[in-house]
Amino acid sequence: MSHASSLSRLSTPCLVLDEAIMMRNIGRLDDRLSALGVVGRPHLKTVKSVDAAKQVMARASGATVSTLREAEVFSKAGITDILYAVGITPQKLPRVLALRGTGCYLIVLLDSVAQAECVAQASREAKHAIPAVIEIDSDGHRAGLRPGDPTVLEIATILASGGAELRGVMTHAGGSYGARGEDELVAFAERERDAVVAAAEELRTGGHACPMVSVGSTPTAHFARDLTGVTEVRAGVHVFFDLVMAGIGVCTVEDIALSVLTTVIGHQQERGWVLVDAGWMAMSRDRGTASQAVDQGYGLVCGIEGRVIDGLVVIGANQEHGIVAVRSGSRAVLPDLPVGTMLRILPNHACATAAQFDGYEVIPAAGDGALRYWPRFRGW
Repeated sequence: MSHASSLSRLSTPCLVLDEAIMMRNIGRLDDRLSALGVVGRPHLKTVKSVDAAKQVMARASGATVSTLREAEVFSKAGITDILYAVGITPQKLPRVLALRGTGCYLIVLLDSVAQAECVAQASREAKHAIPAVIEIDSDGHRAGLRPGDPTVLEIATILASGGAELRGVMTHAGGSYGARGEDELVAFAERERDAVVAAAEELRTGGHACPMVSVGSTPTAHFARDLTGVTEVRAGVHVFFDLVMAGIGVCTVEDIALSVLTTVIGHQQERGWVLVDAGWMAMSRDRGTASQAVDQGYGLVCGIEGRVIDGLVVIGANQEHGIVAVRSGSRAVLPDLPVGTMLRILPNHACATAAQFDGYEVIPAAGDGALRYWPRFRGW
């Protein structure tokens, strides 16, 4: 049975994962990091699936998560070296301690004196040193402290003297998502490295050990040229890639492993519209390509076999209806797509689209065409 034949039997909308493309993407970054002399700590927030995570973690030393729910599920599955890469709050520390009590080496993230004091207090009360990393701001994108900020050393002192453990520093160059072209991406990666390495040196000069120096975003991970002083790299969406990453120039459309299978349900002939059963509840509301040189609407349209149909995009989305049409300015001709035709839509943002579904319909990298199913989980 062919993959297309297997897909045609599915109820839509559903989430399709091409395992061969996924494995190629994982291998590409693993090989790159190995050549640069660092290990990967992949971010598992994109996959949120034990089956997928086992593939992602094959050559990795540890994992990154964005929720404690992820830490709990992946730790139970045997992935136990985990960085929880969202700023910690005092209410979550009992859960952190409970997880660590199961044998999970869970590291928390902080960037303020208040957080450090809470972690130190919880460590003293539990008689258990909670490891923490200090978030460094390398690009003004989000959270973190700038290198040279005296608060970095103040936090380190609070952790070290208060019963907790200073594990190191980390940064996330989220601003790299706005970069365009190789030169900008290489510069962003260097800026990211410089910031976190400088902060690590400040800590060491101040008498603090700093064994963990962590950088990471999918764009900078693929364009870093020199990672001297860095111990690990985090990336997540590289596993699947998406249209935003293609628009930046990190991958090509052919590298996108994830798609939403949908069915034509109607037409508005006078408007040149084809209606499908994948609206924003399936694709998500993410419009990350709207600010890029090529706006991909709510997704790029492919045939059921996965080949892009020239000029066709999802131009609009209601809750359960997607509107497919020829891209404005394109000379492409709208193909004949009768009711019942099945299509696949490549997403703007793989994390957001995957979050709409309970699992992946997996096209296996090898086999007779029979699909597999990998469950996903949700929650915080």
